[in-house]
Amino acid sequence: MGRRSGIFLLAAVLASGVLAPGAALAAPAPPGTYENPLDLRMPDGSAVVSCADPDVIRGVEPDTFWYLYCTTDPLTEDERTESGDLVFHTVPMFRSTDLVTWDYVGDAFPEKPDWIPETGGIWAPEIVHDGEKYLLYYGAPDTNVGGSAIGVATSDSPTGPWVDSGGPVVEPHPSGRWQFDPEVIEFEGTPYLYFGSYFGGVFVRQLTDDGLVSLPETEQQIAIDNRYEGTVIVEHDGWFYFMGSATNCCNGPLTGYAVFSARSQSPFGPFLDRSGVSILDSQVGGTPMIVQNGNRWVGLGHHDVFTDFGGQDWSIYHAVDQGDPYFEGEVGFTKRPALLDPIDWVDGWPVLRGGYGPSDEPMPAPAAQPGQVSAYEPEFIEDPKLGRALPKFSDQFGGKKLSPEWELTREPESAPTLGEGALTWPTQSGDLHPPQQPLAAVLTREAPDGDYMVETKVTMSTPAEGCCFNYVQGGLVIYGDDGNYVKLVSVSIWNTRQTEFGKNVDPVPAGYPGYGNTVGGPAGDTTYLRIMHREEGGVHYYTAFTSLDGELWERAGTWTHELDDPQIGLVSMGGSGFEATFDYVRVREVR
Repeated sequence: MGRRSGIFLLAAVLASGVLAPGAALAAPAPPGTYENPLDLRMPDGSAVVSCADPDVIRGVEPDTFWYLYCTTDPLTEDERTESGDLVFHTVPMFRSTDLVTWDYVGDAFPEKPDWIPETGGIWAPEIVHDGEKYLLYYGAPDTNVGGSAIGVATSDSPTGPWVDSGGPVVEPHPSGRWQFDPEVIEFEGTPYLYFGSYFGGVFVRQLTDDGLVSLPETEQQIAIDNRYEGTVIVEHDGWFYFMGSATNCCNGPLTGYAVFSARSQSPFGPFLDRSGVSILDSQVGGTPMIVQNGNRWVGLGHHDVFTDFGGQDWSIYHAVDQGDPYFEGEVGFTKRPALLDPIDWVDGWPVLRGGYGPSDEPMPAPAAQPGQVSAYEPEFIEDPKLGRALPKFSDQFGGKKLSPEWELTREPESAPTLGEGALTWPTQSGDLHPPQQPLAAVLTREAPDGDYMVETKVTMSTPAEGCCFNYVQGGLVIYGDDGNYVKLVSVSIWNTRQTEFGKNVDPVPAGYPGYGNTVGGPAGDTTYLRIMHREEGGVHYYTAFTSLDGELWERAGTWTHELDDPQIGLVSMGGSGFEATFDYVRVREVR
């Protein structure tokens, strides 16, 4: 039983492949190619435009199909009710022989279980096979039994009919915490269920042997609240990897959803990231794994992981097309088509497509059937090659007053000061979200032409623990004007401290967001921040990097932005009463 149940099934299939004496095994056709998004089709041939929170399994022999399950959502933009509303499919199911083209085979829940109201959702399916039956777990955000919960249905077939267990596997919690996003694994012969989301955190419980009941007395917390959802647990080379999605899943073209990893030698944690920070810490850990790269795909996450017949790991995940983010005629309702890309391992850490992120060009398809081998060969992204230092655009803050190259966009509540080789700036009560007032001041200076890396080292005086100092922050900004910028900051978010990489656009079409954010590696009391600018084909790419020591850098997501006469800047804002101290601003060429 488990998210990796597809892998367990593959092993059984390979082990059972016995030929009769003298029989010849025909060589299977090699896998072809695919291009994102995946080709999901309705029976009439129309394209499926959204498959959020995808989950996949291969059928038990002699079944040769793969099966894909999506969260409750519309599938097409044309299928509507008599009143013109989009038709929602309650956990739509698809099947495929090649993992590339998928045919719709029905909804898992044409009628909702009695304990879920007709208006309630059924989200984030998790499909497993326990050796006897298929179990389909799901999140129920609204129930007739007092709040969000986890449910399960069973079937002898991967396409149903599904028989619901009749009540929650994980009951609503008295605090109202979000009991979302089930994930099931088997460890030492016992099934375990992971669940949870931003409000409350992520937890694990033991299940009964039949998988239908969880044991509350076994519950352990896995991750702090206000950071992760969509948990996936993967075992690889003696480690258990937690993989979780962070930030807003559904913010149209400014969606910054991304997946982060941490690992433990126990499936119960503690899970530490590459910098050694726990995902239970208030300065929350997480190593970037699936992040946007500046092509059309943003908001990557709520993924699944499986291994093909050639031994290559892959992920199916949802994303948002920046150029086509919403269902037609439904501005604000984000479409999330399913994407497929390989998972590679670098020094024991998983990355999507060698670290290059989501593909938007033809790719070798997975080895979906026995005997096949994918033509995919990983190429790994390299760290940026930094060229000469650019002192004209840099500052060590060693003087007694700011150099004249710096300018404030407006008078701040308290001015930045120099001392002991650093710039200290009291945090301002305002922010940079016009038309909201007051607007914080930004300290800016000229940016170089061409490709460059700007770096700072910032220390925040906000306490490392405790709630709430929303959203006190300090860090870097590439500033066009008050409504157009990208910023990378160390920020307090409820009871957590995180690094946030945001983009603001103004003006925007009616109903569109002006601000979106993704997050990066962990924040410390002191955090090193970098923004890399590069231009290709007239497109300006801004990529975030974070570090706790200035040596080990984590590459986070990339935003594109068209900024008029952009400036390098510093911000200290989001709430008064604290200080941001900057040791330097250093700018170097990127070769």
